[in-house]
Amino acid sequence: MNADYQIKTDPVNLDTSDDQARPLLETAQKNLGFVPNMYQGMAIAPGMLSTYLHGYDQFRRHSDFQPAEQEVVLLTISRYNGCDYCMAAHSMIAEKVSQVPEPVLEAIRNRQPIPDPRLAALSRFVERMIDSRGLPTREDVAAFLEASFEEQHILQIVLAIAVKTLSNYGNHLNHPELDPAFAGHRWEG
Repeated sequence: MNADYQIKTDPVNLDTSDDQARPLLETAQKNLGFVPNMYQGMAIAPGMLSTYLHGYDQFRRHSDFQPAEQEVVLLTISRYNGCDYCMAAHSMIAEKVSQVPEPVLEAIRNRQPIPDPRLAALSRFVERMIDSRGLPTREDVAAFLEASFEEQHILQIVLAIAVKTLSNYGNHLNHPELDPAFAGHRWEG
């Protein structure tokens, strides 16, 4: 997605970080083996990076969605928001870590019908939550629950929308270069 504006402040790396951003970037380096360019852009406002990392961790560890379901949620939001960087990153994670079936991943990336009924219902509900600004109809919720999800999953989707909105919008403003780890999954909305 092309944006009219780009943040002019240089991204923050381990060498240029302050006392707020440095521990966040050091943790990323330790956990991932590198500091993603997205994190360096978000570290310009350390509270943004901290909020993103904490919320993302909470969603990953406590959402009760299976890894493939988590990825469907995150990919659906990133695609909806047109975030090329997050689509590439989560496509790599979907394939290499979360074991999202290839036809499901390709369907999400290409805005095609998802061949798995449960994952299709999940993606539809995520889109409905975004479209309605968190005001799904009773019918929307009933269809979601009929796909064997629970009410608490609705609130977990709200968390994921918040977290991905931070990263998607931050990327729209920062235009981070795609890291080599994600380059094989490049996406353009």
